[in-house]
Amino acid sequence: MQLKLHIVTIEDLMPQKHFLRKVESVLDLSFIQAETSHLYSRRYGRPPIDPVVLVKYLLVGYLYGIPSERQIEQRIQTDVALRWYLGLDLFDAVPDHSTISQLRRKPSFRKVFRRVFEEVVRQCIAADLASGRLVGTDSTHVKASASRASEELVEMPEEPGAYWERLDTYEEQGLQELEKRIGRRRKKRSKQIKRDNRRTHKRVSRTDPEAGHMKRPGKPEGQYYLSHQTVDCDHGVILGVTVTPGDVHDSVPYLDHLEEIHRNILPIQAATADAAYDFPLAHGVLEEDGIFFYVRPQPTADRTEVTFKRDAFAYDREKDVYHCPSGQQLRVKGLYRSASGVYWEYWAERSACRPCPLRASCLSKNDKRGARKLLDSYFRPAVRRDLARQDEPEYLDALRKRQIWCEGTFAAQKWGHRLTRILRRGLEAAEDHCLLSATAWNLKRMIKCMK
Repeated sequence: MQLKLHIVTIEDLMPQKHFLRKVESVLDLSFIQAETSHLYSRRYGRPPIDPVVLVKYLLVGYLYGIPSERQIEQRIQTDVALRWYLGLDLFDAVPDHSTISQLRRKPSFRKVFRRVFEEVVRQCIAADLASGRLVGTDSTHVKASASRASEELVEMPEEPGAYWERLDTYEEQGLQELEKRIGRRRKKRSKQIKRDNRRTHKRVSRTDPEAGHMKRPGKPEGQYYLSHQTVDCDHGVILGVTVTPGDVHDSVPYLDHLEEIHRNILPIQAATADAAYDFPLAHGVLEEDGIFFYVRPQPTADRTEVTFKRDAFAYDREKDVYHCPSGQQLRVKGLYRSASGVYWEYWAERSACRPCPLRASCLSKNDKRGARKLLDSYFRPAVRRDLARQDEPEYLDALRKRQIWCEGTFAAQKWGHRLTRILRRGLEAAEDHCLLSATAWNLKRMIKCMK
């Protein structure tokens, strides 16, 4: 066996056009040292591993789709390019995977992952790769590290969230407006409205209690997290990431998620989403924020057991009344609040409905009110203004771009950036996972578009 002596450096072995050279040139992670300096002692303990190296250690796993810290360690040991990117020489020891695992459990270090994501987004905006002219929002399921065998039924008390608090605010505004209209208002509610009296129990995993049991048409059933992402439709840059349990509806985090981007990251001019986000509150809030809303209309079903459905009643905008098929008027008489929204109540007069020859076609046999009632969303003007444009070319083009960028981005992340499943447990760990996946995607978009 013959041996040769080579005088070579790791810099000589690293190809000049390698992808990681481009990553190093566009992403400066030196700010991490300042962000984490308070976590390290200068007087006691062994010399720490550079926090920049630790973040790069994790980042390459998402850039190359390496599924675990143990496998990342093995790849770095044998891959010259990964050693070069981490700043390790050919014979330097690679940080142990257990060190990374322990680091990710520290809440104080987790803030770094969002800072890295925001820094990449900031650079994308500075490079004119994101403008906010049109953004698309959607969610995708990510498998939690919990099986269905670990589930148990647990009684879960319902707590009001940001979505319900918004509705409370608009309900009070509506009551004040109702008082101006009819000269009276009902008393303010003292008890929180329940979402659904039938759903008092929830399937919770003993292994990962913070995951959610997802059961949606066309989706796998089990314990999942949802990654809610907003993508700029210019070049597909992900502007924001919010993670919720798999049993949370898409509409719940949507407004807070979008307004966080609008106020702190990039002003949004127009937003597009699929039918899951077509709820009245979104139309009203986004209009107040000056954001055009292009949403796929949600199909509605009239479940009333009568011949005259809602379409049989004509609305008079000037007088703000509905006209029934017999010519009688339905006027605003109250404000109805449910877990899903705030609604105006339009009532006909009992004296007009009682002798009406069309009564049998308008009121059900079990109707005890004696008069026809219609509900109309408190945000009706904004909803009608948005949906009135749904056949315009600009509206249809926005829906098409959402499908291309949101669905395409999710597919790419699942295929190559570890968005299929989460190996760690807990909502915070899931958020870190999704943030790093989005960071890897944004880096690739930035490098490709800046050629």
